[in-house]
Amino acid sequence: MKIKYIFEISKNGETVPVLCLPEGNQSLHSMIDPIREARRLTSNLNDDDFAVFMGLGGGFAPQAALELPNTRVLVIDFDKESIEQLLKEKDYKKLFTSSRFTLLADPLHDELEKFLFENFKPALFNSLKIIPLRTRTEKDKEKFEAAADIIQKTIKIISGDYSVQAYFGMKWFSNIIRNIKNADSLCLKQTKLPVKQIEEAAIAAAGPSLDSQIKNLSLLKSKNVYIISTDTALGALLHNGVKPDAVVSIDCQHISFYHFLGCDIKKIPLVLDIASPSMLTRFSDYPVFFSSGHPLAKYVSNNWRPLPALDTSGGNVTYACLSLAETLGAKRITLFGADFSYIGCRSYAKGTYLNPYFDKKQNRLSPLESQMSSFLYRTPFLPLEDQNQTYRETASLRFYRKKLEEKISAMKAEVICAQGFGAPVCKITNAKCGINDEEWITGSGEPGIRSGIEFLKLYKNDILELPVLKDGEEYFNLLDDKQKMVFTTFLPYMAAVKKRNPELKQKDLIETVKQNCAAEIDRVLC
Repeated sequence: MKIKYIFEISKNGETVPVLCLPEGNQSLHSMIDPIREARRLTSNLNDDDFAVFMGLGGGFAPQAALELPNTRVLVIDFDKESIEQLLKEKDYKKLFTSSRFTLLADPLHDELEKFLFENFKPALFNSLKIIPLRTRTEKDKEKFEAAADIIQKTIKIISGDYSVQAYFGMKWFSNIIRNIKNADSLCLKQTKLPVKQIEEAAIAAAGPSLDSQIKNLSLLKSKNVYIISTDTALGALLHNGVKPDAVVSIDCQHISFYHFLGCDIKKIPLVLDIASPSMLTRFSDYPVFFSSGHPLAKYVSNNWRPLPALDTSGGNVTYACLSLAETLGAKRITLFGADFSYIGCRSYAKGTYLNPYFDKKQNRLSPLESQMSSFLYRTPFLPLEDQNQTYRETASLRFYRKKLEEKISAMKAEVICAQGFGAPVCKITNAKCGINDEEWITGSGEPGIRSGIEFLKLYKNDILELPVLKDGEEYFNLLDDKQKMVFTTFLPYMAAVKKRNPELKQKDLIETVKQNCAAEIDRVLC
C-alpha cells in the first residue's frame, strides 16, 4: 500500500508524523512527549550495541539510541515517496550528521545482507537488537518481516564466524607472524607443485573406509594420478606404501604436529595455511603457504608476498584438498575415505595419529580405551535416519558433508566418491567439466621485496599509529583506506580478547588489542 503522512505538533512541541488511513489517521508516536516515549523504547539498549530500527517515523527512537556514546544505528524503511515526505516536513539533521547513523530505503535483500557483513562486527558490538516502530511496520508487514528474516539469517552466519574467531583468533595471529618471520629461510620458490593443470587427482581423507579403499588408491598412484592427502590421512597412506604428491594442513592448533610424527615427507610438498603452526614447516623441504581468507593473510598477499588462495569455507581439510585439486585444474577428482561419520565405533582409518597420541597420554586412571571412547562420544550423535544405518553422524560432520556437496555442485570438474561405509556424499557431476583457468601462484613477490622481519616492523608501526576512538564516533570513519585494512587484520584477535574480557568497551578493547598485537610482534622479532 502507498504510505501517506500528515504532520501534527505534540504537546511538548515536536513534529509527529501521522499515517493517513481509510479507517482513520494513526500517529506513529506519542502526541504528548514522543522523546520520553523513545527513551523508554530504547531503554534496553546498551552502549556498544548495534540497533536496527524498523521504520523511520519521526526519528525519535534512533536519536535516543545515538545518545549512547558508541551505539551504531541502522534504520530500515520502505516506500521512498513516503520517506521523501518525512524528510521534507521534519528536520532529521541530528541523525544524518552522526557518523553512527545509516538509513536504508527500500533495501534489496543483497544490499541489506552486504551492509550487515561490512558493518556489524561482533568484536566491536555487544549485540544486535531489532526495534520495530509498530504502527509503521503493520502497514508493510511482509516487507519488514522479510527484512527481519534476512537480518536473522545473516547474523547467524556472522555469529558462527565470530565464534570460530573468538576461539582461534590469538593462535591465528601468533602463527601468521611467526611464519612471516621464518619465510625468508624457507625454500618457497621450490614448491614442486605443478604450475600447469593436472588431468586427474585423488584425495585421501582419513575416514575408516580408507582401510578398504587403499588398494584402489594405490592403483591410481601407479597410473600417475595426482594424490593429495589430508594431514590426518598421511600416516595411513605411508604405512601402506602410498606416497602422496602433496599434503594439505589447515589446523592452527599444535595438535596437528602429531599427524607428521614418524612420517618422512621431506621431498613431498606440504601445503599449509599461513596460520598453521610454524613448527610444521620443518617436516618438508617444500612448504607452501596459502591464504584461507584470514584478513591478515590477505594483507600479507597485498603488501608483502602474494599467497595462493584456497577455499576452506567448508571447515575441514578434505574440503581444502578439493579446493587445491580444483585450483590445479584437475578434470576428474576421486574422494577416498570421505566418510564424514563414525563407522563401527571408529572415527579414523588405521595408521592415523589417534592411537599413538592416546597411547602416550594413557595412565592407570585414563587407559587407552577410555580416551578413545571419550573422543568418540565427545559430541552427541544425530538420530538415525534409517534403522539399518551402520554409521553415526554428528551435527558438525553432517555440516562438513553438506558443504562439500555444495562445493562439488559448483565445480567444473567431475567429482566422484569411492564407495565406502560412511554417510554417502552425493555424486554430483557438473556438466561444465573443464579446466580451471587460474594458475597456482608460487612466486615469492617482486624483486627487492622487504624481508619478513622488515615487513613485521612496518606492520607493527601501522598498528600503533591507528587513531584512538572517542565517544560519539564511528571508528571506521576515522580510518583511511590503508588504516581500515590494518584494523581489519586483527579483528579475529579482537574477538578472542573480547571473549575473555566481555566487559571491555570499544575504546579500551581497540587499544588493548593494538598493544597486545604489537607486543606479540616484538616477542617474535626478539
